[in-house]
Amino acid sequence: MTTAPAAIPAGPNRTQLGVACGMGAGALWGLVFLAPELVRSFTPLQLAIGRYLAYGLIALLLIAPRWRAVVGAVRPREWLSLVWLSLTGNTLYYVLLSAGIQQGGIAMTSLVIGFLPVAVTIIGSRESDAVPLRRLLPSLLLCAGGALCIGWQALGGASSAPFGARVTGLLCAIGALVSWTTFAVGNSRCLARLDHVSAHDWSLLNGMVTGAQAVLLIPVSLLFEPLQHSVGEWSRLGAVSLGVAVLASIMGNALWNRMSRLLPLTLVGQMILFETLFALIYGFIWEQRLPTMLESAAFLLVVLSVTSCIAAHRGRGAHA
Repeated sequence: MTTAPAAIPAGPNRTQLGVACGMGAGALWGLVFLAPELVRSFTPLQLAIGRYLAYGLIALLLIAPRWRAVVGAVRPREWLSLVWLSLTGNTLYYVLLSAGIQQGGIAMTSLVIGFLPVAVTIIGSRESDAVPLRRLLPSLLLCAGGALCIGWQALGGASSAPFGARVTGLLCAIGALVSWTTFAVGNSRCLARLDHVSAHDWSLLNGMVTGAQAVLLIPVSLLFEPLQHSVGEWSRLGAVSLGVAVLASIMGNALWNRMSRLLPLTLVGQMILFETLFALIYGFIWEQRLPTMLESAAFLLVVLSVTSCIAAHRGRGAHA
């Protein structure tokens, strides 16, 4: 989900194409939330290892023709940055996300992750050129309202899942939000100071390092998690891992980067909502049900929170 948005004045055709690319990226990224349900017999760590082994291998193949030039341009400090960015934005994030989905459900987890734009903005409000926090108060209040709806639905709503599992799922979803927020802020700062590595190559390097982390985690998984799966289950995991790597990590990122060049910055943030929307749609189709009142209210508050956050930035730009 790494972006390099550019504030380009958009004509009707450019805007339509940009929104279409944003919707496509959201539709592909939303599949990530469905994957843990498709292979529920595997643990979150096994899911992360499978996904990022596939992603790391694909990234390596894509970067291989330019290996010397790309790797030679990366300094030791940047390799260290790639290690912790890969951990927070990929490995740890996906373990927590998968655990949240398996314990608390797709809907709850996707709604929590939907607050990502607001969370990043709150962290970024400490920057010298950021929007003052008081201008973000409406967004924060809407965010709090949405969080209350999500929490009440997850912990107090009718569910066949045990209460302890729902609490664990909610905490894992919050942990995933914190993990990816940390990555988003750190990655943005790294890209801002990198003038010798393109955003595309940086994304591929991130995939390679994440793949290496997945290899290192295999012994850990073998030590603590018994392998009691059939050949068919392993084949299913391989297919899902490869599908998520290609569709979400490669194609989804490509559509998002294309969108970032077509739309002005004030519209780019709103496009993130498509990931939450499609994740919810996939979740309700998978569970064969309609959203509850609390889930509908939570999604509405998520949308209003993000759009009001963007409006605060637009208003600041108008007075600059």
